[in-house]
Amino acid sequence: MNVRYLRIQVRYAGKTGKPVGIFGACWHLLRNNRISEEESTNFLAVNEWFKEQLPEPPFYQDGNPNRAITWFKVGSSEEMVTELQPLMDLLDKYHVQYDIVFSNYPGTIIYEDEYQVGVI
Repeated sequence: MNVRYLRIQVRYAGKTGKPVGIFGACWHLLRNNRISEEESTNFLAVNEWFKEQLPEPPFYQDGNPNRAITWFKVGSSEEMVTELQPLMDLLDKYHVQYDIVFSNYPGTIIYEDEYQVGVI
């Protein structure tokens, strides 16, 4: 059985050369002062929830030299995808186009935990 993966990504590339994920896109809105203080607070609360619930791939601690991106595992991350809805709403409000992408083969896996994979 093939495990399927899911990624919510915007339609512009980041420093990895790949489309920016939902968290990166929301950080861009925050850093560019495009969202309200309340929206910033809400985003940071969602971000903190994920930091508490989701292991951080070690490549992020190393500055991501391989330019990896992460994908959720479909089947073990339903709650996490539900928790992302406020961030999708934020992107919608500020007209940041995004796609919800499914793949059986997102790339070469360099990291894996119960909920996600990191790929290059």
